[in-house]
Amino acid sequence: MKLKTKLLRILATPCLAISTLLAADPAPATAIDYKAIRAEVETLGAITEPPKVHAVEGFYSTANLKAIFFEGPDFQGKPTKVFAWLGLPEKREGKIPAVVLVHGGGGNASKKWVKTWANHGYAAISMSLEGHIDRYDEKSKTRVRNPEGGPERSGIFGDSASPIKDQWMYQCVAIAGRSAALLRSLPEVDTNKIGVVGCSWGGIITSTVIGIDTRYAFAIPVYGCGGLDAIPNQYGANLANNEVYKKVWDANLRLDRAAMPVLWLSWPEDAHFPMDTFALSSKKKAHGASELCLIPGMGHGNLTDRPEWFAFADSVLKEGRPWILQTSSKLEVGKIEASFDSIKPLDTAVLVSTTDSGITGSRKWIQSPATLTKSGDRWLADAALPAGTTACFINVKSGQIIATSDYHEVK
Repeated sequence: MKLKTKLLRILATPCLAISTLLAADPAPATAIDYKAIRAEVETLGAITEPPKVHAVEGFYSTANLKAIFFEGPDFQGKPTKVFAWLGLPEKREGKIPAVVLVHGGGGNASKKWVKTWANHGYAAISMSLEGHIDRYDEKSKTRVRNPEGGPERSGIFGDSASPIKDQWMYQCVAIAGRSAALLRSLPEVDTNKIGVVGCSWGGIITSTVIGIDTRYAFAIPVYGCGGLDAIPNQYGANLANNEVYKKVWDANLRLDRAAMPVLWLSWPEDAHFPMDTFALSSKKKAHGASELCLIPGMGHGNLTDRPEWFAFADSVLKEGRPWILQTSSKLEVGKIEASFDSIKPLDTAVLVSTTDSGITGSRKWIQSPATLTKSGDRWLADAALPAGTTACFINVKSGQIIATSDYHEVK
């Protein structure tokens, strides 16, 4: 018995010493090669092969509007299928333009969204990005899960510790690329006239995608943008120390590569994406023509129809440029002024301003008249600023369509 006890003590001692040593002096962590990870992500900008398409049972389809599955990127080593709505205009002549529609958080593939764009003469695809099909279970009050679907969104880049190909944002960018490849494969579609539109999280994805895949003819990020780690709300709280977001996924890292015209559309009261952050992304573009549109009171949601979308996309594809371009904007003491080059006649100009401070979504925004005049080929808009103005911009209007000057913070 004594011999056994002594033997156990001898065996236990080195184990204790080793465990103590490991706790006190852990092995150094392997440095993460963010450059290599970015390069891997950027290969998604070269997707050309259209995915295989499969029929979906139980959905009413027509010759011009179909529910489909297409083969998505592997997730955790297993193949996936993505549910989507794919639509074509009922009346069409020759090759037609097309658009990839990217839904927001908690959204799904949208039949209505596809029909809206099809009614405007575009082929369109709206795909589910969180592994669901377009069906709601009333009993469980949840969306119906696609058994072969990919991942659901994990909070705010909450899966950043996962292998890059298993991260939700990678899956979304890959799905968008496959959707565009599918549109390019349709004989009805003009392969040089394919755009991308996304709302909220879809706006984040859109602003990310266009710096990776520069083949899009136009892009419309709604609400979502880059620079999320610096926003003093839920985004900043989750991303301030997230190096994977800051060094791999921040849209601002690549926006200078985006060569296509971009319409940045939001509203000043948005609680998720403040105007200074949103405007910064719009100014990151070094190529292409960027148009800003801030609509007071618009609201936040998975939008399916805005007249600004179609005016912008149509003018880019038909005229080769947005229907309106800001040519100058400046803030002077007590005054803001901006000039525009517009294909359409302008009707009115409005100053939108605030005297509040804090995150822009929590401020009260006031609209007041601005002066609008035409000088040669330019439209000039200016307004006196109310005393105490802290931020402002000018909106001009042509019919029901709104365009916006630069957003200014008053120092």
